[in-house]
Amino acid sequence: MKLLYLASGSPRRRELLTQIGVPFAAVSADIDETPLLEESPAAYVERLACGKARAGRERVVSDVPFCVLGADTAVVLDGKILGKPVDQAEACAMLMMLSGREHQVLTAIAVLDGEHCESRVVVSRVRFRNISRDEAAAYWASGEPKDKAGGYGIQGLGAVFVAGLEGSYSAVVGLPLCETAELLGHFGIPCWQTQHAH
Repeated sequence: MKLLYLASGSPRRRELLTQIGVPFAAVSADIDETPLLEESPAAYVERLACGKARAGRERVVSDVPFCVLGADTAVVLDGKILGKPVDQAEACAMLMMLSGREHQVLTAIAVLDGEHCESRVVVSRVRFRNISRDEAAAYWASGEPKDKAGGYGIQGLGAVFVAGLEGSYSAVVGLPLCETAELLGHFGIPCWQTQHAH
């Protein structure tokens, strides 16, 4: 069976992959995440997921067959990507824009085994309740929004803002498990492996 490497520093992606029983090793994959001119959000996340998989592959030295999984998530409002906030003012401004509205979360995954790369983009819709400025400031003070696309984490304290979700919860966290399991299956990597080991 092929070894799997996860090209991500995200603890959430590691937890999700572990959740479906897929053994893996994590490798860092630093790439330029600047959007291209006229690039759609879907094309952007797919390009980054593939880029991270390729960058991760370059870091692996192995004599046995292996695959690399890359992923990228973007929060999109009115067709515009909301990145990771640089400071409190930007984080609060993002939450105010998302307040009382529906936005999209796009997560792309890519699996690479050398020559062959397959990717998917999963779109979920998240609806926020109304958020006050005081709440936004208090949320920033918690420290959670600092490294999160769109300035919130659905799996953490930010869950209180979510009034509704249509699509994949795990994709909003950072790794769509249904599609990831399907894609890994195409490369001969089954899920639930760790269950059989016991």
